[in-house]
Amino acid sequence: MSRIAGRFGRVEPRATARAYLLGLLSSVERKNCWQLAEQAGHTRPGPMQRLLRYARWDADAVRDDLRAYAAEHLGADGGVLVVDETGFLKKGRSSAGVQRQYTGTAGRIENTQVGVFLALVTSRGRAWIDRRLYLPEHSWANDPERRTAAGIPETVQFATKPRLAAEMITAALDAGITASWVTGDEAYGQDLQLRAALEARGTGYVMAAACSMRVRINHGRTLVRADTVVGRLPTTAWQQHSAGNGAKGPRYYDWAWIQTGTDDHRHLLIRRNPSTGELAFYLCWSPTEVPLSELVRVAGVRWSVEECFRAAKGQVGLDHYQVRNWTAWHRHITLAMLALTALAADAAPQQSADTHQPARSRDPITLTVPEIRRLLAAVFNPPAVPAARLLHWSNWRRRHQATARRSHYRRRTRWIVHETVLEY
Repeated sequence: MSRIAGRFGRVEPRATARAYLLGLLSSVERKNCWQLAEQAGHTRPGPMQRLLRYARWDADAVRDDLRAYAAEHLGADGGVLVVDETGFLKKGRSSAGVQRQYTGTAGRIENTQVGVFLALVTSRGRAWIDRRLYLPEHSWANDPERRTAAGIPETVQFATKPRLAAEMITAALDAGITASWVTGDEAYGQDLQLRAALEARGTGYVMAAACSMRVRINHGRTLVRADTVVGRLPTTAWQQHSAGNGAKGPRYYDWAWIQTGTDDHRHLLIRRNPSTGELAFYLCWSPTEVPLSELVRVAGVRWSVEECFRAAKGQVGLDHYQVRNWTAWHRHITLAMLALTALAADAAPQQSADTHQPARSRDPITLTVPEIRRLLAAVFNPPAVPAARLLHWSNWRRRHQATARRSHYRRRTRWIVHETVLEY
């Protein structure tokens, strides 16, 4: 809080932001404004709601502080920037950017908002350092009425997800984030402009690619599908390497690489599961020649983003918000990222260890994000809540729900009457 306090011009939103962050770190079941206000000892959710919607503070400036904090505490050689997206399932059509679209969160097309995120991963830990809310072109970017209702600034225009990723990567590198590599899934690996922008900056990448991606082999003379290359590789081309530790130890795969283009800086990396034979492909470029083991390391970093999303949603309520406004979305997401980054920084080891060797010491493992959250909740947990306060919030919630129900019934009744009149 001392780092971001200057971003709040008044003491009231500053104190509310502190209470909001502590609420995100607490054991509250659902981390929305109602329950966070109750946890903080407020008599109504108004201050929390004003913090997200109307209070004067700049979420992007807090994001900059968060990014600097992450670099300061997690910075190490060999850093990797990981870009990925996640969906936020919603009902209705009023939440900024919501529409029926595919989301990996549900594994199918759902009514959802999609956020594009950028993470910093080093040997000392991992944390989200930037975010963008994807604004669909036809249903939102070109609809002035919906934009105004959702509070979307006029300066925000349509941008593809790879374009949003490129903006975040550029901002992070310009801000001094030390990262030699970028990685992402197929949605970003297939974007030629994103790959070209990284090459122009001299930043290496290991991007997932579809099996149908066409690459040039034989010093650029032959254009073939990526999966066709596999059948031409001799047995000696495959090497076994660990892609990093998983829940059950090192994750070993068979790996092969083949030069693409006309120089030694561009490769097609192929991963094969030794048990199932499943294949995965990566387009790679590096400003200097690197060994196969380095490309494998970067490719293996991508799994950590899923862990980041699980921690952000499960530990600090990244997806627990109940806001529809563009500004409110970015403010909640930023505060949730800040809470998670603070935990990740606390959990960061002072020096990196060999991740491929089992621990021999009887000392406990390094503090995890859930364990640090439990300790913080124990330290900052307010005294036992009086019965009067419990009853107050119970009455408040039920009154609010009754009002919402009456409004819903009135709208439904008006709609039925309107349809009946049209039939006659």
